[in-house]
Amino acid sequence: RCVLKELESLGKALYGAKLIAQRFQLRSCSHHKDPVSGSTCLLSMIEEGNPHHFFVATQDQELASKVKKKAGVPLLFIIQNTMVLDKPSPKSLAFVQKSQTNELVPEHQKQSIVQLKEKEGLAKQEGEKRRKRKRAGGPNPLSCLKKKKKTQEGQEPSAEKKKRRKRKRNRVKAEATQSVQKSEEE
Repeated sequence: RCVLKELESLGKALYGAKLIAQRFQLRSCSHHKDPVSGSTCLLSMIEEGNPHHFFVATQDQELASKVKKKAGVPLLFIIQNTMVLDKPSPKSLAFVQKSQTNELVPEHQKQSIVQLKEKEGLAKQEGEKRRKRKRAGGPNPLSCLKKKKKTQEGQEPSAEKKKRRKRKRNRVKAEATQSVQKSEEE
């Protein structure tokens, strides 16, 4: 609401920006009665660790530098009609590193867990950590040719096919000559 009030006060020069801002969902801020500047309002909404997980999209370098000082706030900006997500700030990276180290199990608890496993006999011994070796498989069956059938009397199958063809042709010729001879006799 504070951003819309600021855009209204700036007049017709930013009328297009005001129309675009009105399309988005309005978030309630603590400045209902006395609106403040848009950048101040945005900074107040992302304080205390950004609980609503807001992204901040701005072309204002001053606002961008203030946002980078806060941990866990993604920053968007536009370069040549392309929206760009800025890389995480050093403050955000440090915050993530700190939260990860806090989530880990403390060292004294790890030691007590190992001791309890040894008492119960659940601890893995070094001799049991053998890995199975992968054995070489055969060739890919889809890439292999089918086996040729063995022929009788050591002849190649292509020779048999040729003979069959000759026989069929001879038969056809013989039948044709016989039919021609019968028609001549009659």
